[in-house]
Amino acid sequence: MRLITPAVRYGLPLLLTIVGVYLLETRADRWGGLGVMLVGTAVIVLMLNVLFRISIKSNRERSLEEQAREFYDRHGHWPDGTS
Repeated sequence: MRLITPAVRYGLPLLLTIVGVYLLETRADRWGGLGVMLVGTAVIVLMLNVLFRISIKSNRERSLEEQAREFYDRHGHWPDGTS
C-alpha cells in the first residue's frame, strides 16, 4: 500500500504527461489530440490529489475542534487552559 499510493499520486500523472508530450512531439499530425488529452488528464489527476489532501486536512481540523468544544462543555474551559 505504501508503494501503490505514491505511484498513483505522482507516477500516473508523470507517465501520462510523458506519453502525451511524446505524442505531441512525434505524432502531432495524427495523435496530437490524444497527446493533449493525456496531458490534461495528468493535470486533472494531480488536482484531484491536491483537493483530496486538503479535504483530509480539513476533516482532521474539524474533528479536533469538535473535541475541544466537547471538552469545553464538560469542564468549562478550553483544553489548552485559556478561558
